[in-house]
Amino acid sequence: MHSHPTSASFRNLAWCLALVFLCSGLSSRIQSSWGKVRITSILLPTENGQWVAADLFRPLSATAEHRAPAVVVIPGFQRSKETQANISLELARRGMVVVAIDPYAQGFSSSSLSTRSATDEGYGSFAVVNYLTETGNLNYIDPARIGVTGHSAGGNAALQAASHFGEEAINKNSRSKIHSAFISGYLLSLKHKVLRTVRSNLGLSYGRHDEGAFRNENKTADLRSSPEALRFVRSGQEPGEPEITEVVVGQEYGNPAARNLRVVFNEPMFHAFQPYSPTDLAHQIGYFLKVFDLPAEPSPENQIWFWKEICSLIAFASSLVALIPLTRLLLASIPFFQPLIHPVPDAPPSPTGRGRLVFWVLFLTGAVVACVTYIPLTELSQKLFPEAANRQATWFFPQRMNNGVMLWALLNGCVGFALFFLGLLLQGKKPSLSGLGLDLARGELFRAFALAITVFVFFYGILFAVYRTLHVDYRFLFLGVRLFQPGLLLLMVVYAPVFFVFFLSNSLRANLSLRFSGVPPWRSLLLAALGNSLGLFLILMVQYGTYAVTGTVRWTDGWLYVNLLFGVVPVMFVLPYFHRAFYLMTGRIILGPLITCLIFIMILLSNTVCYLPL
Repeated sequence: MHSHPTSASFRNLAWCLALVFLCSGLSSRIQSSWGKVRITSILLPTENGQWVAADLFRPLSATAEHRAPAVVVIPGFQRSKETQANISLELARRGMVVVAIDPYAQGFSSSSLSTRSATDEGYGSFAVVNYLTETGNLNYIDPARIGVTGHSAGGNAALQAASHFGEEAINKNSRSKIHSAFISGYLLSLKHKVLRTVRSNLGLSYGRHDEGAFRNENKTADLRSSPEALRFVRSGQEPGEPEITEVVVGQEYGNPAARNLRVVFNEPMFHAFQPYSPTDLAHQIGYFLKVFDLPAEPSPENQIWFWKEICSLIAFASSLVALIPLTRLLLASIPFFQPLIHPVPDAPPSPTGRGRLVFWVLFLTGAVVACVTYIPLTELSQKLFPEAANRQATWFFPQRMNNGVMLWALLNGCVGFALFFLGLLLQGKKPSLSGLGLDLARGELFRAFALAITVFVFFYGILFAVYRTLHVDYRFLFLGVRLFQPGLLLLMVVYAPVFFVFFLSNSLRANLSLRFSGVPPWRSLLLAALGNSLGLFLILMVQYGTYAVTGTVRWTDGWLYVNLLFGVVPVMFVLPYFHRAFYLMTGRIILGPLITCLIFIMILLSNTVCYLPL
């Protein structure tokens, strides 16, 4: 006896939600070192009416009687405090208090009045260091042992903090508030004018395959004879010492007690993946254990953060899969939504002969257009949206990186429509609203939008519940779903309509161009997923293929936009699967784009730099 479809949907939804909370609970326990670390959210008011949001990791072993060193963790450009949870939890489980911040204009921190906040304000870390050392509120930290660490632009911020407080110490004839700093993935500010005022221990790591190495003085990522690395090591040398002429990677120079320790690491990693390298993390952990004179127990190589990532990935996937039984349940149970259900049109036969040739030409044309238009449109976005490109606060498309993705999505959405109708024309077919799944009855679009809003609220409502109770969100490495500021709901009104063109076009092609009778659904869906992501994947292949051959990436000015694709390509791959599921529920192509656009665009908006006015 078969169960009722509503019962099956309810059961599937319950399983998905159970996995979300179970895996999020495990993720939370790992992050807190099984209850040995307490994690709380804090918000610090700073200069000019700005504020810094942070996660405070406090080991329970840190007390007023047994004060612990503290480390400020600074994420890089496009990153939030959650993306650095790995180093935060690993330092905290070794007895260090950690303050992981959202940089200015990222996450829940405010924008900054400075257009150079990483350099001028350490992305907010200057204010945090002052708070830790001057207020005495955190009476369980040792204000004489304050460290900072960061990756990429966060690494620059960490170095600038060491330089800033070193200069302050020189002027006051005192010790720097920064005991030790670690710079990861950034060499550009390793100049004499910055290093000369540093009065702290310094560690440096840089990926040997860093894509941004073309900006370095030697145009390479090899630090052994790098002018930047040489200046870095020499900045800690005492007067009269023989000048270092070649850097020995991994060798410690200087004395941590004198705060002139220098050590350089050069791991075989790409830029975007360096913060998630166990080797890189072991170097950072070992460095702070050394400079703070802490016991190496557990050893730097003993890491548990990746188990948190695996649990969080399962919760992430389960939360997305839950959208399908949830929508099916709402359609079946609520009379207001039931008019959205229509018979699913029969799939056409697979193309043969000339039609098959037309199909593959159009399929590959879409991928090629997606590939060749991405970088030019990201460059165009900087001219069309100069305020965001120049880090100026604005409500007019304030997200510098997403503006380029938006233009690409708009163009390729229009190209998708054009290729679809061109295919019909070449095959002698006349399109109709019913054949396109667009023959909506009066009020049907409103009902579909109401259903999409309901699903969106449910999805993020569960996330808010998970975060408030467990202090984790859904993520895997740099791809994640996080909470959002209320202001981003206003930005949805700005960005979502433009992106919707792409989502609707994607649903049209996935369900009406790439669904055939007699072809297993998994095969047509895989083809749709490949078609949706192939163009952007080709960019990654060209970028890193060129790097493998020449030692320099193909696109230098736009290399950060290419790095952004590591998070975008997986979304593009899974998108057709959701569009197909919603199409089979309703027999129309409209519901899928409404739901996926709301959810995926909010994911995009909440995981990037956003220059909103204060």
